[in-house]
Amino acid sequence: MSDDKIAQIVAEARAEIAQCNSADQIESLRVKYLGRKSAVVAVLRGLKDLDGEQRKAVGQQANEAKEQIELLLADHLQSLGGAKSSQNAGLDYTLPGKRYPEGKLHPITRTLNEIIDIFYGMGFEVALGPEVETEYYNFGALNFPPDHPARDMQDTFYVGKDTLLRTHTSPVQIREFEKRKPPIRIVAPGRSYRQEAISARAYCVFHQLEGFYVDHDVTFADLKGVLVAFAQTYFGDDVKMRFRPSFFPFTEPSAEVDISCFLCGGKGCRICKHEGWLEILGCGMIDPNVFKSVNYDPEVYSGYAFGMGIERIAMLKYRIDDIRLFFNNDIRFLRQF
Repeated sequence: MSDDKIAQIVAEARAEIAQCNSADQIESLRVKYLGRKSAVVAVLRGLKDLDGEQRKAVGQQANEAKEQIELLLADHLQSLGGAKSSQNAGLDYTLPGKRYPEGKLHPITRTLNEIIDIFYGMGFEVALGPEVETEYYNFGALNFPPDHPARDMQDTFYVGKDTLLRTHTSPVQIREFEKRKPPIRIVAPGRSYRQEAISARAYCVFHQLEGFYVDHDVTFADLKGVLVAFAQTYFGDDVKMRFRPSFFPFTEPSAEVDISCFLCGGKGCRICKHEGWLEILGCGMIDPNVFKSVNYDPEVYSGYAFGMGIERIAMLKYRIDDIRLFFNNDIRFLRQF
């Protein structure tokens, strides 16, 4: 390309730029004269086909032309009042901005965080485990006999011959026991899955928090002291508790824990089914067979474990009577929190 041709491109650009009346028109000319398909860029791309001296001369002229056009565009845009386009020419920058709603934590997340904070303050670490588990970690190592009904397809989501979606967070116990030696004081939050008939009181996905402590001379009194401290911190100092005998394959002795209904003060209402008590968790002393599966000597170590359903506690705290509301993602429900 000759010097005259490059000069002609600059002259044409100068003339068209002078006729522009808006930033939008300036932008169109920038694309026309400096864009990927422009004549100036075509010159620069063609330099590889020229010999040494000619390449140097033409390249210098093309770059100078590019700089001139950029300067002409910038000067004319400034004379028009900056980057104000036809689309925002009437925008009043002194008006207050729009206030967008702030995000909030889901009630399950909020409840779980509050519970974890309480146990963290009592010296418990936090540990997580996989949601897809083996049958060994979910059942075998936790002292579930081979014919236990919880192993059946009616209760468990199997994703392989010996692989399943964990039915509780208790497998984290075994995984942590395998990695370390006592003393161990841990809470393990997470999702669990069971083949439940979905209703206002049950769902196939739910959140749990498992807690366990293993050391020398751990007793049921230690377990009771921790759970009483948790309940009084979370539900209030005037809450009453009771421990009812129960059975779990991985604890012996075992108990279920109720608190006095904080809505009616134990007098009886619809939430507590007019009994005055609300069940919040299960607990017990870790069975010696569980210790044997991880090579802990049950004659040397003892420990306790407890587990609570987060949805149940959130339903009690926020007076929610349908567990499905937690999973429907209805913005009207979530905005209340």
